[in-house]
Amino acid sequence: MATTTITFADIFKTGFLDKLTSISVLDMVIAMGLAFGLGLFILLVYRKTFKGVMYSESFGVALMALTLITTLIILAVTSNVILSLGMVGALSIVRFRSAVKEPLDIAFLFWAISAGIVTGAGLLPLAVVGSLFIGIIMVLFANRKTGDTPYIVVLNCADETSEQAGIDLIKQHVKKYAVKSKTVSPTVGIELTVEVRLKDSATSFVNGLSQVAGIGNVALVSYNGEYVG
Repeated sequence: MATTTITFADIFKTGFLDKLTSISVLDMVIAMGLAFGLGLFILLVYRKTFKGVMYSESFGVALMALTLITTLIILAVTSNVILSLGMVGALSIVRFRSAVKEPLDIAFLFWAISAGIVTGAGLLPLAVVGSLFIGIIMVLFANRKTGDTPYIVVLNCADETSEQAGIDLIKQHVKKYAVKSKTVSPTVGIELTVEVRLKDSATSFVNGLSQVAGIGNVALVSYNGEYVG
């Protein structure tokens, strides 16, 4: 009976060297170069449209890196079906626990991932045109002012008389107001939280509130729907 001897060189040749020719070096360079350009563009748009309290440079760099990493994964997956199944299984056990602080950051994360997927799949015109279109929309709408900026006024009043005087003064100097909370304490007195819409961004009425008899501390805070103070 004839026996077939398979050497380590044969296994190495058939199992590894064949995969080297599945993706050309030129395709890899073009895909990764374009992914870097798109990631850098996403980073610049993120810097332009950021409205949070503290800008995170690491998150911006992560967006660029995420585009490159996703492109690399898609290039590997599209070159080998068996590898794609193993990649899906490996990525399914990965857990990310970093909290996303701004809702708009989620859009940038999906944008970076989508750009990497489309670039790795070889749809280069779609990756470029789609990213340019998304970037323009982000810049136009993220920086657009939708209306008057809401503010929160916090008053510390000694009694109901000073509370009513403070409300009357606020009513005279703002477009509209709404009482958000009221806390009564025997030691502190009355703490009132009022949401206001200013007239022509005038904040001089805060000085008048501090001069009302019975009103102690007065604080004016810009409110974006997420800050609680």
